[in-house]
Amino acid sequence: MTMRIGADVGGTFTDVVLEVDDPTSKSGPEMFSTKVLTTYGAPEQGILDGVRTVVAEAGANLADLDTFIHGTTLATNALISRTGARTALVTTDGFRDTIEMRTEGRFEQYDLNLVLPTPLIQRSDRHVLRERLAADGTVLRPFDEDEARALVEALVDRPEDEAYEAVAVGFIHAYVDGTHERRFRDLLLERLPDVAVSISSEVAPQMREFERFNTVCTNAYLQPLMATYLRRLADDLAATGARCPVYLIHSGGGLVSVDTAARFPVRLVESGPAGGAIFAADIAARHGLDRVLSYDMGGTTAKICLIEDQTPRTAKTFEVARTHRFTRGSGMPIAIPVIEMIEIGAGGGSIATVDLLGQIRVGPLSAGAEPGPASYGLGGTEPTVSDANVVLGRLSADTFGAPGIDLDDSAARTALDRAVGEVLDMDADTAAVGVAEVVDENMANAARVHAVENGKDVAAFTMIAFGGGAPLHAGRLCEKLDVDELLVPPGASVGSAIGFLRAPFAYEALRSHHATVDRFDPAAVNAMLAELADEATTFVTEAVGSTGAPVDGLKLETERWAYMRYAGQGWEIPVPVDATPFDAVGGELLANRFEKAYEEFFGRAIAGLAVEAIGWSVRVATPRATVDRVQRVAASRDVVPDRTRRVYDATSGSTTDAGVVQRHALAVGDRVVGPAVIVETQTTTLLSSTQQAVMQPDGCLLVTRTGDADALGATS
Repeated sequence: MTMRIGADVGGTFTDVVLEVDDPTSKSGPEMFSTKVLTTYGAPEQGILDGVRTVVAEAGANLADLDTFIHGTTLATNALISRTGARTALVTTDGFRDTIEMRTEGRFEQYDLNLVLPTPLIQRSDRHVLRERLAADGTVLRPFDEDEARALVEALVDRPEDEAYEAVAVGFIHAYVDGTHERRFRDLLLERLPDVAVSISSEVAPQMREFERFNTVCTNAYLQPLMATYLRRLADDLAATGARCPVYLIHSGGGLVSVDTAARFPVRLVESGPAGGAIFAADIAARHGLDRVLSYDMGGTTAKICLIEDQTPRTAKTFEVARTHRFTRGSGMPIAIPVIEMIEIGAGGGSIATVDLLGQIRVGPLSAGAEPGPASYGLGGTEPTVSDANVVLGRLSADTFGAPGIDLDDSAARTALDRAVGEVLDMDADTAAVGVAEVVDENMANAARVHAVENGKDVAAFTMIAFGGGAPLHAGRLCEKLDVDELLVPPGASVGSAIGFLRAPFAYEALRSHHATVDRFDPAAVNAMLAELADEATTFVTEAVGSTGAPVDGLKLETERWAYMRYAGQGWEIPVPVDATPFDAVGGELLANRFEKAYEEFFGRAIAGLAVEAIGWSVRVATPRATVDRVQRVAASRDVVPDRTRRVYDATSGSTTDAGVVQRHALAVGDRVVGPAVIVETQTTTLLSSTQQAVMQPDGCLLVTRTGDADALGATS
């Protein structure tokens, strides 16, 4: 019997899931889960509380745990709130201001009051050396040992209250040859052995100085904080009796060891959302779905991800701390592998306000866990999306399962009336409708934008909804997006934590390497790809080895990608690369694959232009576990609710009597016809007057439009 725990620290709730897998059981693994309010000052305390709860519920002992897998927003929160380490940047002379000048692009060209994120490292903490490499790695200005040692002494000789905890090193073109960066690191550690040092040639060996410098600065900025937190978490788990290895899920959707996570904390920035995408991909595989829109709504944010062929879309850069909603270019770019998704401030705790034009706005500010929504009764006074759902009857105190929270309808009404109703001359009920519709439209717009940017028609996808708030809003979102099918999986409220348990051990290595297809050098490219494969394999085998499992003969899956463009273009697209080494016709093969991918993205290829590859990646992972396909069933029995409650139905625009159904009481083939609320311990699924839900063999609720023949089956 194996016992594994997944723990996801979110902005409002910390989700903990225990999976007990008994090989002798015919019913499969048993799940135990809980949600506790996130403890901001010491996130590990909320984790430990949740762990104790699920272990006790399972009647197990902490000493019996085999694996602990963790994802956290701590890194993201540190970037947004600027609570990382005092950090210095050492760069090439002439590039001191790169992280502040950015690319000189404007995400809103005509906005005279454009606000961009403030650099993580202020100018007085940026230092330069007169070394320089050319783009091909040629040394234009040698590394001066005496100058470097003098700079090291300047970094050391600082007042105690201004001492550096971390140093980021980013030299021009160091992605080609990191010798100068490594030498400066060695000199610095001779004098400051306890300082955290990050070098760009290891953290992000890619072209584009702004993105690379910003990434290495972010890594250094987070290192002391994350290393301390991870060490504290491991020690606290051990003190409670747990002796199992601890792993972190990174932004690309794989598991890494604590040591790797502490070395490259920048890779943890999107760890929680990555778990959600893996969870949705697992459900997609079970149902044989090749086009899925994953929708994850928690207490602080909502995340939307496109999943095709049961695999989430990935990217090699993303942005955090955007100053302009979900507009590209308004945040800090991070050059690491990441599951590609769009994230907006539209969670249950997102605060509703009225702007100067008399429009209702929702987010990005969140009430979080402290003080929380007004209806939680924990000190919050600002109206939130959760408060609107309480007033609209979608959430009720008798079915809300979060421990320690007794929903207060009157407090929710008071907050909505004060902040929205009085300003717009409407009652609390109308204000709640406005808040709910605004947040739903915000999410629909985000989904449309994300789909268009990826050249997809979102209406052709099946939505999978999870997170505490998503099942409440997913039905309405499907209506707005004209999506025909919605799946609400079992354990939806803790979906990201369950996703952690489905994640493979994986690592993706990236590097910039310029190669034109007409002058393609297969030997150089093969050698570079082999180095990337060795790097990724080393990280994966070390992580697997820490479980005690043998690594000799370990079967691993490898994916290779080239990032290509037409010569002269500013950005590139990913192109898959075969596992076999390139030969003399490798350039021609790449060109053909690029044109096919380009046509898929943009509708047509461009004849007569030179094609080049500027970046490469190799992802190594343990094989994804095989899953049993779910044979969908049609409705065989209509469920007649034994009670109702007044719920606002956005489809009809009126408040109506909605049936209240306990999810755990539903059997396979049971059909619930809306308007209805299907309640469970940690979330609620809302069905409009034009929707129905049929329970599937794997416990998923299949939500479709009323009258859908496939869902109605024999009862039609």
